[in-house]
Amino acid sequence: MQILSDWFLWAILTMVTLASLFPHWAGAIHANTLSDYGIFAIFFLYGVNLSVESLRTGLVNWRLHLLVQLSTFVLFPLLFLPFRAVAGPWLPADLLLGFFYLCALPSTISSSVAMTAIARGNVPAAIFNATLSSLLGVVVTPALVSLVAQTTGQAPPLGQTVTKVATLLLLPFALGQLLRPFAGKFFGRYKKYTAISDKCIILLLVFAAFSDSVNAGLWTTYGPGVLALTVLATSALLAFVLALTTTLARVLRFNVPDEIVAVLCGSKKTLASGAPMAKLIFAGSASLGPILLPIIVYHQIQLFVCSVLARRYAGRVELS
Repeated sequence: MQILSDWFLWAILTMVTLASLFPHWAGAIHANTLSDYGIFAIFFLYGVNLSVESLRTGLVNWRLHLLVQLSTFVLFPLLFLPFRAVAGPWLPADLLLGFFYLCALPSTISSSVAMTAIARGNVPAAIFNATLSSLLGVVVTPALVSLVAQTTGQAPPLGQTVTKVATLLLLPFALGQLLRPFAGKFFGRYKKYTAISDKCIILLLVFAAFSDSVNAGLWTTYGPGVLALTVLATSALLAFVLALTTTLARVLRFNVPDEIVAVLCGSKKTLASGAPMAKLIFAGSASLGPILLPIIVYHQIQLFVCSVLARRYAGRVELS
């Protein structure tokens, strides 16, 4: 299976294992400081590689775009309410906050577009929605999480969070956009390598987050049962959203290529942006490990399930 050959999956598991066995390494290599520079680099590369022209394609298909964005930033957060009512008694507060963080994240870009292409869907619409979701998420995600987390005292005030986001996310992104006319082609030639560097920075963030949490008693406080519940809960969440977006797309009488975009883009959540934003929103929190756990698990499950779904859609399109 594709997921079993994904080096990034095994690298994440390796980072979690190393953090569990050698949590003091994070301090020795100054992982938290290095990850701050890494976050800046990630969003600078997003800015320099993002073509604004991609946002201008398919603007007339507003019903599809509206469905994808509402699924990402409204449907998911609303689903957290019944989820909390059902799973709340069984999950620690930190992990429960991690599930809301998962629900508030934007969609992915690369995998959404790639899987839409595999499924023979509306690729320009996928590019538009994935890009728009990523841009909106820089502002919407911290705002949603701050408003909710303030009630539990697990996040700084909204103003402080927005300042951090503007400094380490929006500033490098804007810088990348400004330099794109001059440096865009250069970075485009090495996009394969910059994508690998993004993933390496994410691995550093995961290692630093779990090291801090292990030092604070992550594995002594939470047993393996919590991990099993996380896998079950994220799987159920993904299954429900996939079913709901499919149903809504068919009720709205989308054609198959547009339905593919609604389903594959509207159900995904990004680890690439999620890990850096979590470090900023929950800065200094020893709970960062359990807060990141749901998106780490969801990321792997969505890759496997959506790749299978994309291939099934490809078969349907060939027959139509």
